Amino acid sequence: MTTSFLQFTEEKLGQAEKTELDAHFENLLARADFTKNWTEKILRQTEVLLQPNPSARVEEFLYEKLDRKVPSRVTNGELLAQYMTEAANDFGPGTPYGKTLIKVGETQRRIGAAERDFIHSASINFLTPLRNFLEGDWRTISKERRILQNRRLDLDACKARLKKAKAAEAKAAAVPDFQETRPRNYVLSASASALWSDEVEKAEHELRLTQTEFDRQAEVTRLLLEGISSTHVNHLRCLHEFVESQTNYYAQCYQYMLDLQKQLGRFSGTFVGNAESTSPPPAATSLPAVAAATLPAVPTIPVVPTIVGVPNTVAESVLNPNEVKPPASGTRKARVLYDYEAADSTELALLADEMITVYSLPGMDPDWLIGERGNQKGKVPVTYLELLS
Repeated sequence: MTTSFLQFTEEKLGQAEKTELDAHFENLLARADFTKNWTEKILRQTEVLLQPNPSARVEEFLYEKLDRKVPSRVTNGELLAQYMTEAANDFGPGTPYGKTLIKVGETQRRIGAAERDFIHSASINFLTPLRNFLEGDWRTISKERRILQNRRLDLDACKARLKKAKAAEAKAAAVPDFQETRPRNYVLSASASALWSDEVEKAEHELRLTQTEFDRQAEVTRLLLEGISSTHVNHLRCLHEFVESQTNYYAQCYQYMLDLQKQLGRFSGTFVGNAESTSPPPAATSLPAVAAATLPAVPTIPVVPTIVGVPNTVAESVLNPNEVKPPASGTRKARVLYDYEAADSTELALLADEMITVYSLPGMDPDWLIGERGNQKGKVPVTYLELLS
């Protein structure tokens, strides 16, 4: 270890040579590092996607480390559904606001349940394989790479020792100048040459052993690094499963919201401009798009613009309910949502939950329809009605 540390230090200081791995091996190392780094980032960000709450993520991480079952957690959609249901009970489940809260809450509950299934599926089919790679295969690769690094340092240290021994042997074996060197020095020089020769043989033996160990470890590491290709294939399959789970989740959410929209579409634009949820909406609210699209088509009659101080006789004559007749076809049934008191003789008073016949006339304000109940006829506000098919 001391020799390896000395070799590592000298390499960092540029005082020692280093055995370079071949280009293919270096590419395998780089590919493995890329795989590890990006797998970590994808794993962490997917965890954030599935659980945006950092405190909840830390709690789940601790449970996993303690090898304990993670407690079931209520999703945000389910919690919102709970609040909406409780609010509806307080406001009155029979009121329009309470009924809508219950419907929206039920949809949120279904979305929350779908989210729970998606999180469970993504965790098993996507997060677990990524985590297994980082905690299993990558740890093995890292361990073998560290061993290979130590083998390389030992190899380079042996090479440096052999190089020094050969240099010393060559210096000791240099022929002395007998005219200037005493015999005693010659004997000492010959003895030193023999010692360095033995040192060279010893260094060469150690180098052969170290080279063998290095080659063996390099092969083991190379096989593990080449296994990264299999890891990519496995992660590709997991990625497809993750996409499929996410697609199913969003498709469910979309379908749930479509169903909810169909239920609430007839009430669009109804609850505006009034802080009291128990009060009916003002009659001036715009005609819902769904209702407008399904009203019977009637030929258009030009409407004369209103001039200040001058009555619009054309519009008044057309919209006088006592002088108009219903179209031959296309009338609709409507259920009254709230009680309505007629403001004048041209309007029809309404009682909640009664059924009336309605139709539209050309030049008529889109916020109103003509309503009929038996022999009674008059204008009625659209927002007080539920148009039936």
